[in-house]
Parts: sequence; C-alpha cells; structure tokens
Amino acid sequence: MLPSVVILLAAVLLFMLLCQNRRAKNFPPGPRPIPIFGNVLQLNLESPIADLERLAQRYGNVYSLFIGPRPAVIINGLQALKEALVNKAADFSGRPQDLMINHAVQVKAHAPGVILADYNPGWKEQRRFGLMILRNLGLGKQSMDQCILRETQSIMKLLEQSVGKTMNPHKLFHSAASNIICQILFAKQFDYDDEFMEFFVGLFQETSKIINGRWGMIYDSFSMVRNLPLPFQKAFKLFKSAHEKRLELMAENKKTRVPGKPRHFIDCYLDEMDKRGSDGSLFSEDQLCAFILDLHFAGTDTTANTLLAAFLYLMNHPQVQERCQQEIDDVLDGKDEASFEDRHKMPYVQAVIHEIQRMADTVPLSVFHRTTKDTELMGYSIPRGTVIIPNLSSVLSEEGQWKSPREFNPENFLNERGEFVKPEAFMPFSAGPRMCLGELLARMELFLIVVTLLRRFKFLWPEDAGEPDYKHVFGATQTPKPYCMNVHFRKTIPRKRLP
Repeated sequence: MLPSVVILLAAVLLFMLLCQNRRAKNFPPGPRPIPIFGNVLQLNLESPIADLERLAQRYGNVYSLFIGPRPAVIINGLQALKEALVNKAADFSGRPQDLMINHAVQVKAHAPGVILADYNPGWKEQRRFGLMILRNLGLGKQSMDQCILRETQSIMKLLEQSVGKTMNPHKLFHSAASNIICQILFAKQFDYDDEFMEFFVGLFQETSKIINGRWGMIYDSFSMVRNLPLPFQKAFKLFKSAHEKRLELMAENKKTRVPGKPRHFIDCYLDEMDKRGSDGSLFSEDQLCAFILDLHFAGTDTTANTLLAAFLYLMNHPQVQERCQQEIDDVLDGKDEASFEDRHKMPYVQAVIHEIQRMADTVPLSVFHRTTKDTELMGYSIPRGTVIIPNLSSVLSEEGQWKSPREFNPENFLNERGEFVKPEAFMPFSAGPRMCLGELLARMELFLIVVTLLRRFKFLWPEDAGEPDYKHVFGATQTPKPYCMNVHFRKTIPRKRLP
C-alpha cells in the first residue's frame, strides 16, 4: 500500500511540475521553460541583452519568458514599443509591485514614490505635482542653467588639477550629477568627499548592479530564497540606511523652513501637505521620502553614466571632439558661458550628444511595466497583471531606423543639410506617460557640461591604456567599464567678453 501511495504522490508531483509554466492560448511565444526555474538558466544574468536580442530574432519582437513561475513579455523594436507604451499606454503603464526593487526601495509599503508606483489616479497626481515643482524651481529656465554651470565649475577645478596627468572620471561625474539634483531637492551642495555624497553615490552604483543583475533575478524568480543571507540582502541594508539619512535631512530642513516660502523640492512638497491637511490623499512624509529617492537615484546614475560614455567616445573619436570644439568656439565667441538655448545653434554638438545617449544605452530595460487589464499587442493576447519588459536597447540599435545602427556615428542625427533631427526611434528615456520625469534636466546637464568642458579642455585616450572597451557593465542603469583619461588645456583658450 505504502509504495503505491509514494508512486502516486511522485506522479502527481511530476504532473504538477510538467504543467507549470504553460503559456496560455495566443500568449506570445518563447523558449520552453524549465519547471520551477522558468527560463532564468537560459539567460546570461551578468548581461542578458545579447540573449534577449537572440530570442527576438527567433520568436519575433513580442515574445515571452518565465522568470521562475512568473510569465513576462519582452517588447522589442519601434513598432511594438510604440503600440504598447504610447498607443495603448493605459493598458501597459502599470508597475509590478512584488519585485526586488519594490521591496528594497519601499521602506514604507504605502509610499511607492513615483517611478515604482502603480498606474492609478494617485500616481498621476504625484507625477503632475512633481513636474510642476521642478518647473517652478527652474527646470528649463536660465536659473537651472546657472545651477548646472555652478557645478560644472567644480568639475573644471578638479580637471585643472589633473592637467597633464591621467585621471579616473567615474567618481567625479557621479558626484557632480548628484550635487545638481541635491541643489534641487534640498538646496545643498556637498564636497565630493563628503560622507553624505560618498554614501549615496556608492549606494546608486552598487544597488543598480544588484537589482537588475544575477542576484536580483534570483530574488524575483524564487520566493523561497528571499530570506536567505545572499548578496541581495546588502541592497536592503543600504536602502534602509538611505531612508534614515533622508529622514535626518528632512528633520534638519524643517528647523529652518518658513511655510509658504519654499527654497527647494522638500519645502514645496511640505507646503502642499499643509494645504491639503488630512484629506486622505497620498501626500505624506513617507511618500516625500520615496519621491526624493526616485529623483536622486534617477538624476544621478543615468546622467553620470552618460557623461562617462560621452568622454569615452570623444577621446577615441578625436575628429568628432575637434569638430564639436570648432562649433562651440564659433557659437560662443565673445560669451563667458553657454546657455541651454545655444543648443539650437549647435546642430553637430546636439547630434553628438544624442548619439552618445544612443550608444550609452543607459537604461536598457527601462523600469518593468505591468498590464492593467486584459489586452492585445501585435495580435497576441496578454492577460491583466503580466510583467512587461520594454527592451529599449532593441530600438536604439534597430536595423532600418538608423544610418549606422551598430556604430558610433553622429550622422544618425543629421540630415543631408547638416541640420539636427531626432528620429522617432530615439527613446532612451522610454516613451508615453511613464517617460522619465527628469528628461529635460538630463538634457540640460549633458549639453551644458559637455559644451563647457570641451570649450576649455582637450581629452585624450592614454597611450598605455590599450584598445577602448565599449562594452557596458549591466545593471538597472548601465555604465561603461572603468577607464582613465588624459586632460590638457586647449592650445587656444577662448577669450572672455571684455567688461
């Protein structure tokens, strides 16, 4: 009797395993999953982008994978991404709420911030208010130019100390990008070796690799391992410490706050909370803490990594660097400093910066989406609650969308008359209602920092550095591999306007 029961139980278990991970009718196709593991073991978890491209060639631009037992749909190419993120935005703009990134970042479960919040009226209200604050604080205006240029002066002072030497720019660019967003959030500038600055720059760099790397994928795939002392626990500890530091900063700001006279993002948000009182809205100090982290993380890592890519390409394409400098000299002749408006007179510089963003591919898989209802995409049926992974890498290098899809070539953004044009396939900030909240700030930073530094310095690839490696270090945000650069003053120092 006992052997029969054991055999029956084994048969039932085998049947359950074999039935797991089955695709529903008309669900996007994909590779056969392994019971329990799904397709995780079939991907290079250190950098899955090449594997995702290979699968798209086999299964088409809309296909599915199983992250453990959970089905996910990967969307590739301009046509499919546009249909999902723009034409059917309401169907595809949800956010999964039970991935590692949610559990790590949301110290308070009811305060998801704005990047990870699900698609609902509360999220729309928070996003609208956040955009309004950023505009009121100068986003897109001359005052924001000055904020960025002040920080650029700090970059230049450190570069001047390195003239004639070899230096590593990674910490420099991350600290500068962090300081710019810190001025907006709480009107403070930090020394680059300040403990607060070093903690947050380190937090963003390290957790970015964990969240979208091997350990993040394991956490999302296998719930039974989540409490084990594995490396992803470090991310939880770091984010908890970050939350405590943000609370300290808010308490410090409250001591000098004058209601109705906002100095920065925190004051603006607290004023709105005072105005609303206890109306039951999502406006709260916990939500403010989460909002601050969203803006600080996104505003630091993406800009810094794009700047690192910028100087990697400019050093190794000296003819591009020289042509940029010539255009900068011509446009800024007689001016002390650049303004964001000057971009309209610099088509080649604009083309170069956009091409750097395309090649940098800083946020390759965006932030995962989730369907908000049963819907269709490119003829496939996708149930409500399905995880959606927009493969932005695929469209930034899509054949037929670019003159040189796989090579660094500023001509991708220039027409036959040498005018700057932005193809529809350029979507490094994603698209639709979930497009990056700080897109305009990032564009201002990239233009003003690159133009100001190229006007003053010449950047050279070190002779003993060997061939440049353009491969990315994969993470929630990708970064170039560590490199060094030689900095020299330009032979012709631009003259300043006479008083």
